[in-house]
Amino acid sequence: MSDYDVKLVNDNMQEFYVRFNGPDDTPFASGVWKVHVELPEQYPYKSPSIGFVNKIFHPNIDELSGSVCLDVINQTWSPMFDMLNIFETFLPQLLRYPNPTDPLNGEAAALMMRDSAAYETKVKDYVQRYATKRALRALGAAKAGPPNGAVGGRALGGDESDNDISCDDEDDDDDDISSLSSFGGSEADELDMSE
Repeated sequence: MSDYDVKLVNDNMQEFYVRFNGPDDTPFASGVWKVHVELPEQYPYKSPSIGFVNKIFHPNIDELSGSVCLDVINQTWSPMFDMLNIFETFLPQLLRYPNPTDPLNGEAAALMMRDSAAYETKVKDYVQRYATKRALRALGAAKAGPPNGAVGGRALGGDESDNDISCDDEDDDDDDISSLSSFGGSEADELDMSE
């Protein structure tokens, strides 16, 4: 991961943030996202937990929690994969080829299927509002806690069962869901990935 800007949380190799740039030739091209990664104790035999910290408009990424619906992370993970596969292949492919038939963001999926030009316009609007270096600086300076009202990968309000996020219709256990896991207090807020 030497080509990526990586910030450890509390010098812990199991939890960190990666600055991720949108892939070229997509509406996400000029975007810069802070991606939260948490490695389980069983990594690489168990998939990491991945979540976008700043907002992104995409059918397979939950806007509130940043959770990612990606089969290769959620169901078909292999110990042969590593973090470079995620950031150089899996996430860029997800942004290039969204799957609106299996959404976490129903609004993005419906707009993409109904009016692809309007979808691209909204993606670019989100990039300008939430995924610039300036937006990341503001996010790093914020002391109010996790963005978008998310706590531990779930939106605030209601009980846990009201906020479960799954990217398929089956009743999988939480081990199969790649989600934004846990944000600490001030140490997460102080991370500035804008440089």
